[in-house]
Amino acid sequence: MDVFDFVIVGAGSAGCVLANRLTEDPKTSVLVLEAGPKDSSPLIHIPVGYAKTLKDPSINWMYRTEPDPGTNNRTHMWPRGKVLGGSSSINGLLYIRGQQLDYVGWAQSGLHGWSYADLHPYFLKSQHQERDSLTDHGRGGPLHISDVTETHPISDAVIEAGKALGLQHRDVNGEDQEGICYYQLTVKNGRRCSAAVAYLNPAKSRPNLTIETRALATKVRFEGRRAVGLNYTQGGAIKTVRARREVILAGGTINSPQLLELSGVGDPERLSDQNIEVISALPGVGENLQDHYVLGNTYRLKPGTPSVNRQSRGLPLVGEVWKYFTQRKGLLTLSAAHIAAFVKTRPELATPDVQFHILPATADAKKLTETGDMVLEDEPGLSIAPCQLRPESRGSVHVKSASAQDHPAIVPNYLSHEVDQQTAVAGLRWARRFAEQPILSRHIAHELDPGTDLKSDDELLSFAQEQGGTIYHPVGTCKMAPESDPMGVVTGELKVRGTDGLRVVDASVMPRLVSGNTNAPTIAIAEKACDMIKASS
Repeated sequence: MDVFDFVIVGAGSAGCVLANRLTEDPKTSVLVLEAGPKDSSPLIHIPVGYAKTLKDPSINWMYRTEPDPGTNNRTHMWPRGKVLGGSSSINGLLYIRGQQLDYVGWAQSGLHGWSYADLHPYFLKSQHQERDSLTDHGRGGPLHISDVTETHPISDAVIEAGKALGLQHRDVNGEDQEGICYYQLTVKNGRRCSAAVAYLNPAKSRPNLTIETRALATKVRFEGRRAVGLNYTQGGAIKTVRARREVILAGGTINSPQLLELSGVGDPERLSDQNIEVISALPGVGENLQDHYVLGNTYRLKPGTPSVNRQSRGLPLVGEVWKYFTQRKGLLTLSAAHIAAFVKTRPELATPDVQFHILPATADAKKLTETGDMVLEDEPGLSIAPCQLRPESRGSVHVKSASAQDHPAIVPNYLSHEVDQQTAVAGLRWARRFAEQPILSRHIAHELDPGTDLKSDDELLSFAQEQGGTIYHPVGTCKMAPESDPMGVVTGELKVRGTDGLRVVDASVMPRLVSGNTNAPTIAIAEKACDMIKASS
């Protein structure tokens, strides 16, 4: 049996950070198990390749939710990375930290050491900000953060429309998130800077780091309540590995609670239904699921208006391909959105409650939400897509069987809370306010979705229930909480309650969803976790 100091499950955003930082000490041996393959597909590294990798089963778990009552009993495609780099290898490349008050709220719940002041140094440590003029950003870190390679006249008009609505043109990763700007991207020299590129690749040559791909963890091995290793399958064989110090789950919001339950950590009644022996009775495992639910407010632009739709086909596409391979610029460096806008839908709010992902392009929304196919339409279009930043609805992730091969049951419970319904409607109305500004409206022929016939709150809510979907930010299923919270799964040190030698380090530990994209916060959490682990040795 192979023995390592640390065994890490998952080489995603958190797992890659752990692998790098823990092996900085040459005396510390680390094994990383990744269920998927190496990140060798060219589509991973060309930024716009996410349009294909979001539905590629060779590097994607391709999860599908249970029928969701709050969205007309639709099932939702939930892409998650199954490859070195995890979801950071297939995501939309957007860099957002969230609001400072998100983390203040964590600390005020009793999680000492998790305020923004505590996490801020780790955002800086992880980052190499390529724009010199930005303050409050790190330089010299492994994760490259860069500007879009090209701006766009319609996106420029969106920024001016936002300014006309009172939004400041500012860095939305600064002290005040309310505002509008071009997104910054996890891109280096025109190529995706995933967690694998940023953290894992520089550490691969270290003799104290072992990386096993296509290795599916099936069960944490315990002696009493102490985690001492793992069972996993690879190449059809069942293998076992032992951990001297710790087993660390970094599989993400779906895989980590699944593996805990398969290993006997979870709600006793649920585990007994699957004939799984209980190691630690934790009813919160798999609960507290949260996600950002995005809506597609789209517009047809006037004929001849510049648009990504036109750039993506025929001779213009040939030119864009040439531009990319000669200059590392243009369409192939495109992220999931051009423009970030954070707004308050109600004046009494202290901070923004809606985020917009805005792009001068339109896709077939039905195909995207039902099958994951990102197919751009032929005619020029504009998407102004709102999502509620801090949803109140809560879902769950739980095993359906005692086999790691079977996907768990994912129940998102979108729009099940009245506040979420109200905010969805308010977000759609705010999108229309953008489109009504003269500097932008002069380019617009008509509204596609929801369509101008839908005016009342009830009509807009019905549209939201019928057309919305995930924006790929699930968190919370292994909730970090103080001891007083009976639904907590991990402590403030990310140790799994009722066990020894077992931690969870990934987005599943977030007690509440942050106000924005989740990749940067997950990396910061992992950076902090590494310091805590080193300090405990």
